[in-house]
Amino acid sequence: MGQLFSKRNKEVFSAPLGINNPVTVQVLGICSALAVTAKLEPAIVMGLSVTVITAFANVVISLLRKTIPNRIRIIVQLVVVAALVTIVSEILKAYAYDVSVQLSVYVGLIITNCILMGRLEAFAMQNGPWESFLDGVGNGLGYAKILVLVAFFRELFGSGTLLGFNILNYEPVKNIGYVNNGLMLMPPMALIIVACIIWYQRARHKELQEESN
Repeated sequence: MGQLFSKRNKEVFSAPLGINNPVTVQVLGICSALAVTAKLEPAIVMGLSVTVITAFANVVISLLRKTIPNRIRIIVQLVVVAALVTIVSEILKAYAYDVSVQLSVYVGLIITNCILMGRLEAFAMQNGPWESFLDGVGNGLGYAKILVLVAFFRELFGSGTLLGFNILNYEPVKNIGYVNNGLMLMPPMALIIVACIIWYQRARHKELQEESN
């Protein structure tokens, strides 16, 4: 049991949530961060979907890694990810149809998410199933964390709501001059918010800053 939660395994799980976040440090998965964060609900569902797919794809590839010929390993990885994406897409259509409609083609495009292929190639192909599972969950949650943060600010200040519940669209708030900013719902604002998060993270962690020549 102690081996399962060793110091290294804890670091494998926790590093993507903070100092080695796949979005803000490795700059992966940016496209979907811009596309699905106008509302909080689809951002949460997208983050959880990527977490589940990354975790189980890592486990499957880790179990198969010693039997996969090197020259076709990318094809095998794509087949595994595509199968998991199809399963998650069908589950969303069955149990969360409205959200699946909002996410549109972006659920299917999870197969092209750089985080998935990056973790399969860089981690699952060299490590055991348990470590790969932790790595997948950590990176998925690290990705979800940024999506939720971006969607929180975009929905709150763009629509005045959170998860569809009215927060700012009341007369007293409007009487002090507040109006919803439609620009927050445009994709460029997602990029600006992600940039602000990157700036904040690098200001806190000096080791992430590049040295100037």
